[in-house]
Amino acid sequence: MLNHVVDSIRVLYEAITIGGISAGAEPDDAVGPRLDPVARLRRETARLLAAGVAPGSAEGTVYIGDRELTASAVTVAGAIEIAVHGWDISVACGGARVIPSNLAALLLPIAPLLITAETRSGLFAHPVRLARPACPGDELVAFLGRQPRLLTPPEPRNA
Repeated sequence: MLNHVVDSIRVLYEAITIGGISAGAEPDDAVGPRLDPVARLRRETARLLAAGVAPGSAEGTVYIGDRELTASAVTVAGAIEIAVHGWDISVACGGARVIPSNLAALLLPIAPLLITAETRSGLFAHPVRLARPACPGDELVAFLGRQPRLLTPPEPRNA
């Protein structure tokens, strides 16, 4: 899972820095000695964060194969990827963390625009039906086909 997240972060970095995604990932050996997965995750995350705060990083067009996306759409897709896989890693480690409600509340209404019935196949399981109201973090992971570990009560939303 950590290697997948590192690869995803590398792809996001390429997308926002060069406006497209190359066919191959940069091998670890090309940038120094082989690092453990956590060190690689830290390194790539720091690089992505530094690029993300650069002026104009959320502007423009990103080319992925024959597809053209706005940089902001790629940024949101990346935020969903990182948030949900962060949750996956927490669960795999025996944790019960919930995606922060303020982040999940921003991503939740956008997720169905990016993850449709047509794009879900092979990438995401069917949405999990929740038995009772849940916090936005649990709703987001359930939408992406994951069973929330702890169904937490919804937090009050500001009107």
